[in-house]
Amino acid sequence: MLDKIALTLMIIGGLNWGLVGIFSFDLVAWLFGGAGAMLSRIVYILVALAAVWCITMLFREPERVSRASG
Repeated sequence: MLDKIALTLMIIGGLNWGLVGIFSFDLVAWLFGGAGAMLSRIVYILVALAAVWCITMLFREPERVSRASG
């Protein structure tokens, strides 16, 4: 579950950076009242923490999915 939350936050961050790079438009800042607003900073921090968590995914063994034989 934590992996899915982290990946979702990484997608949000990636799309936001794409908007910044292509259109010079920061959606997070626009939604939450500027880049320095507390809510924007919280979102940026959560995305950064998700990125750190996703780094750990690179070094984990793939989980085996077991199928129940019916």
